[in-house]
Amino acid sequence: MLALHPINHSVCRWPYADIPLEDFCVAAKNMGIGSIELLETSDFVTLRKYGLECAVVSFPVTTTNEGVKVGMIEKAFNRLEHHDALVEVYERKLEDCAEVGAEQLICFSGNRDGMGDEQGLENCAVGLKRILPLAEKFGITLVMELLNSRVDHPGYMCDHSAWGVALSEKIASTHFRLLYDIYHMQVMEGDIIATIRAHHPHFSHYHTGGCPGRNEIDATQEINYPAIMRAISATGYKGYVGQEFIPKNTDKLASLRHGVKICTL
Repeated sequence: MLALHPINHSVCRWPYADIPLEDFCVAAKNMGIGSIELLETSDFVTLRKYGLECAVVSFPVTTTNEGVKVGMIEKAFNRLEHHDALVEVYERKLEDCAEVGAEQLICFSGNRDGMGDEQGLENCAVGLKRILPLAEKFGITLVMELLNSRVDHPGYMCDHSAWGVALSEKIASTHFRLLYDIYHMQVMEGDIIATIRAHHPHFSHYHTGGCPGRNEIDATQEINYPAIMRAISATGYKGYVGQEFIPKNTDKLASLRHGVKICTL
């Protein structure tokens, strides 16, 4: 039997945005969470006050010369016309990340909007390779999130693990990896544990979420999170697993505490 490593717990900030950050830091720390993620670099002062990290920094957004807003899920690296603006804003963000000691920065493919997957993969590689030298210099990993296009993000291009892995192989840099979102990939393709076992070298971060509905990861949903945590741990992964479900319970922190318990080995 393979040795299991403890799961390092993280939580995404946005489902708990109604809780003041300082209060949320205290609550997270008390339930054994070591990271609050998808924050801005300006939040690191507060995080460090409570001995917390930020596993993944939130994405930057900017506007192209043509007035198109880019950087978010729908419009990102799969279009060449977005690259100049994205390179500029991501280079600034990488500098901010380096200044505070952040290690990972999220990015997205963008939506298809009629573009073929092969062309989108080529375009993403072109754009990301422009900012990778700076990421490598600072020791920061760019992580592209795998999201479902069936329910939550219609048209999103990086919606299958095979496409993401192909992009990772094409870029061939240790400073580009994938954010494997368990909920999203359950919606799109299932076969979670086999995928993790086969492709874990390409995954530098994981997210949770109950399926269907993206709510609590308890017995009300279909994913076997304890088994998945064991599979992640067995790969030798020592990074964070981020809770990213939307609590239905009015006591959001109770749901989060239970989610952490479920994912603790």
